[in-house]
Amino acid sequence: MLKSIFEKYKDYLYLVFRVLVGLLFFQHGAQKLLGWFGSKGTVQLFSLMGLAGVLELVGGTLIALGILTRLTSLITSIEMLSAYFMMHSSKSLIPIMNGGELALLYFASFLILIIYGSGRFGIEKLIFKKELL
Repeated sequence: MLKSIFEKYKDYLYLVFRVLVGLLFFQHGAQKLLGWFGSKGTVQLFSLMGLAGVLELVGGTLIALGILTRLTSLITSIEMLSAYFMMHSSKSLIPIMNGGELALLYFASFLILIIYGSGRFGIEKLIFKKELL
């Protein structure tokens, strides 16, 4: 019974997933670059954290809108792996103990987005009738 419901609404469920991942990722960039969402300050644009902020702000926006979703997710998945190994893994091997669980969750989410792309309701599919990349 549940399988038939999920099959019927899979495009809508995927839309919710893509938009949520994109908007949540956008918030990290907005926090770093714009000082939004309870930030304690901004980072310098021309720094490693500034680059991360740009990738998160722009990448999150593109993913939420369904524009170049696969390419953006590939880039942001590399960012999340880099963040995990540069910032977290040296503290502990266990993600919940080293604070890297969010980076790994985003990495897993981006893998799903690489596989499925923008989905039926991505902007590029609605405009161009196909995904560009």
